[in-house]
Amino acid sequence: MKKRSIFVAACATLMLATGCSAQERTTSSAASTQMVSTSRTESTSDASSAENDMAAENESTITGIISDIKDFMFTITDENGVDYAISFEGEKPEGLSSVKEGDTVSVIYTGKLEETEAFTGTVISVTKK
Repeated sequence: MKKRSIFVAACATLMLATGCSAQERTTSSAASTQMVSTSRTESTSDASSAENDMAAENESTITGIISDIKDFMFTITDENGVDYAISFEGEKPEGLSSVKEGDTVSVIYTGKLEETEAFTGTVISVTKK
């Protein structure tokens, strides 16, 4: 009985050692580097006024049931049953603190909101219907 246990332990050790040595070893090289250059525009007042005009033109509204409210995002389900994850940075959008999960809300936002892609915009306000 003792010989059988020693034999099983030796076989298990041998299989583990063989499996570990068969792994392909790759090392990442830090030799490839990229140089990134940035340029700064001198006319910031013209650029900011143009951005404000673009933001005002691209405001959109979505109405649905709010769910899964977190510190950095919430989810809206529209009338077709499609879920949209809307994230925000910094402070919560105006009106978000006054709604709770299950409320029907209207969200005003800028940017691109798609079902399959991440939200790339700004939430302006959340109002309860």
